[in-house]
Amino acid sequence: MRISSLILAVLLFATACAGGESFQYAVEWRLIQAGDAVLSWQASGTGYQARLQLRSAGLVSMLYTVNDLYVADVNEDLCAIRATLSAQEGSRSRETRVTFDGERRKAGYVERDLKKNADLDRREIDIPPCVHEIVGALYRLRSMRVPVGKSVEIPISNGKKSVMGRVEAQQQEDVETPAGRFKTIRYEAYLFNDVLYHRGARLHVWLTDDERRMPVQIRVRLQFPVGTITLQLVKVEAT
Repeated sequence: MRISSLILAVLLFATACAGGESFQYAVEWRLIQAGDAVLSWQASGTGYQARLQLRSAGLVSMLYTVNDLYVADVNEDLCAIRATLSAQEGSRSRETRVTFDGERRKAGYVERDLKKNADLDRREIDIPPCVHEIVGALYRLRSMRVPVGKSVEIPISNGKKSVMGRVEAQQQEDVETPAGRFKTIRYEAYLFNDVLYHRGARLHVWLTDDERRMPVQIRVRLQFPVGTITLQLVKVEAT
């Protein structure tokens, strides 16, 4: 799994809200600024739509330019409808499309190399009647009050697999980001290590311990040579 796509997954798993919101994050890797990301969530004709723009910055951009756009549509019950990832990474240009059909209980996945005009992967998998892609899944978490020490399971699919993703509320913590200091609850999402994603990793998300339940910090700890990637909230706006 490409690292930029991993960051997209981490961000999408951590954000979503009932009203329109836009979150801006700084991405840090090996103590340097690796990029920035802006995620918006708003009502649409089908229910809700999330848009995430991820760009590399600084030294990382000089070594490996990343410009990715992810768009996800869900219905009013947050059941997934479709998701598209347009990835411009280094010399590669790829597009991934996933369509979710709750009536047929199927998800269709297509990944294409746009430069070669060729399919890289095409498959269809079984899903529940209502499954969440990453955004809808974490909207559920943000709307729930999971006591510290307890966990919840949410049906999640990325088009390649469909799983019951477990998220555990671990402890209360104070977190400081460029956007301020927040009282939070730290959650661990068990989506890696051959659950939803093959790569070995640990994923933690800090949500504010208030009514807004804002995702103010996200951290994924990967094995060598990648290491730890941290995303911190810089700015949030109503849209």
